[in-house]
Amino acid sequence: MGTVVLTMKASVIEMFLVLLVTGIHSNKEMTKKIKRLKFNVPQINCDVKAGKIINPEFIVKCPAGCQDPKYHVYGTDVYASYSSVCGAAVHSGVLDNSGGKILVRKVAGQSGYKGSYSNGVQSLSLPRWRESFIVSESKPQKGVTYPSALTYSSSKTPAAKADLWSTPTYTSSQNRPGANPGVQRQDSSGAAFQKPVGADVSLGEMDFWKPGSVLLDAGFVPKEELSTQSLEPVSLGDPNCKVDLSFLIDGSSSIGKRRFRIQKQFLADIAQALDIGPAGPLMGVVQYGDNPATHFNLRTHTNSRDLKTAIEKITQRGGLANAGRAISFVTKNFFSKANGNRGGSPNVAVVLVDGWPTDKVEEASRLARESGINIFFITIEGAVENEKQYVLEPNFVNKAVCRTNGFYSFHVQSWFGLHKTLQPLVKRVCDTERLACSKTCLNSADIGFVIDGSSSVGTGNFRTVLQFVANLSKEFEISDTDTRVGAVQYTYEQRLEFGFDKYSSKADVLNAIKRVGYWSGGTSTGAAINYALEQLFQKSKPNKRKLMILITDGRSYDDVRIPALAAHLKGVITYAVGVAWAAQEELEVIATHPARDHSFFADDFDNLYQYVPRIIRNICTEFNSQPRN
Repeated sequence: MGTVVLTMKASVIEMFLVLLVTGIHSNKEMTKKIKRLKFNVPQINCDVKAGKIINPEFIVKCPAGCQDPKYHVYGTDVYASYSSVCGAAVHSGVLDNSGGKILVRKVAGQSGYKGSYSNGVQSLSLPRWRESFIVSESKPQKGVTYPSALTYSSSKTPAAKADLWSTPTYTSSQNRPGANPGVQRQDSSGAAFQKPVGADVSLGEMDFWKPGSVLLDAGFVPKEELSTQSLEPVSLGDPNCKVDLSFLIDGSSSIGKRRFRIQKQFLADIAQALDIGPAGPLMGVVQYGDNPATHFNLRTHTNSRDLKTAIEKITQRGGLANAGRAISFVTKNFFSKANGNRGGSPNVAVVLVDGWPTDKVEEASRLARESGINIFFITIEGAVENEKQYVLEPNFVNKAVCRTNGFYSFHVQSWFGLHKTLQPLVKRVCDTERLACSKTCLNSADIGFVIDGSSSVGTGNFRTVLQFVANLSKEFEISDTDTRVGAVQYTYEQRLEFGFDKYSSKADVLNAIKRVGYWSGGTSTGAAINYALEQLFQKSKPNKRKLMILITDGRSYDDVRIPALAAHLKGVITYAVGVAWAAQEELEVIATHPARDHSFFADDFDNLYQYVPRIIRNICTEFNSQPRN
């Protein structure tokens, strides 16, 4: 009997233990299931402002497309709560334009918010706002419970258009971080907003923005919220240094980590020395090794502080020092409107080279110059005697820059002396009067003069015509890389007086014009145009504008229509200047459309000089109306 009782007790204990273990296991499984339950992250639209959400800290999911400028953002790093939550997340770099989850935390209002351009979003400046927020990656903080549904300050839906009171609104002062005690009122929807003590925010006392101030969505705001002037104005940049600047930095393996850091520090110091801004210099950085890559373009950072921060984050690429490939890359890709090129500002590329390039730079630099880019070279620690055999292009710097007068090049004996070039470099790139390699209407053309030397002109008048040609030529920057000048004289026959590649200075061109001898004969203008196309413009450089300036005193003995059409189809811009007995309708046929801008008539040779400024003005007006690169 005792044995049976013991057996029954053992069975009961065993069953109890099984149930206990099973219960514990079930609880663990339940706990695991609870842990596996995903946190429900609320979604918001791109236009939702932080001030419309009452929760002091929350995680939300943003959709794609919030980079659009219509979603306004105010501030940098710390944003006014009038900003789009998702737009601020893109601006700060936490999200890209494809959207995603972010953590948002409300903080106290700021005395001023500084605008900047970052990650494709232009944030605006704001004098002050009662509440701010910061965004970060959506990593939940320990001990913090995040809402699965947001509480909004208005009964309207998140996607609804902002109501009349566009400022953040709260049901009580406790709900708003940093709130001051005040009197509550209600807006048109019935939601309460906080009115600071002593502030009259009646509808009759709204302040409209003055010119130059930030204009908010609703068009006006309570005047207690904003003043019309920022406490910390954002610099628009130095207007005396309005250049578009690209730095090509050496990231090759040979430079080493230490010297690469010195190079980055030099760039950061340049960014500090230049007052970066939309009305002044803009700067981007390309690093080259085996292949070049753009770290940031002219649009990316529009103030010196952001630029310095971005430079500090650059990492070395390694590989060979293919500077020539990098220059070609910059010529084709960097100075475009999409990348922030402003068209009217000189384009400058500064190439830093450790030792020497591992590829050729002369041809790439020539094409860059002919595209209007001012090439500067800074070489550090050049080849010693036993290394010169490895240099592909001896004297490569003088071949790369457009002037050999030392203005466009620096040589530094040691990386530790690089900082000494900072001030001279800044001074030179900002000296827009001396940046002669910028593409302008006066230095980017091949100009062919086609001069009537027929008997009706006469010796005296022919000298007047040559003076007219000289006066026009004087207006241009003449060199083998700038504007080039050639001349043809014609009667029944044609003669090449000098071609585009004959003279490379203004003085030589003017002397050549002076030496042209009067020929005398008939007037075959059509044949002369064909001859100029074959003997002059056939040898024009691809990136040059082709200008033909034809001067005649009479009607042509041959047809001018077909030769003129051939010139137009070949992209030669033709100016026709008639004197005395020239036929007006013939001039208009020769001239590029519209004829009123490209044909001129003087009743006397002595009046030709009057047309010099008009022709130059028309040439430049036409040039400036075209895309620059």
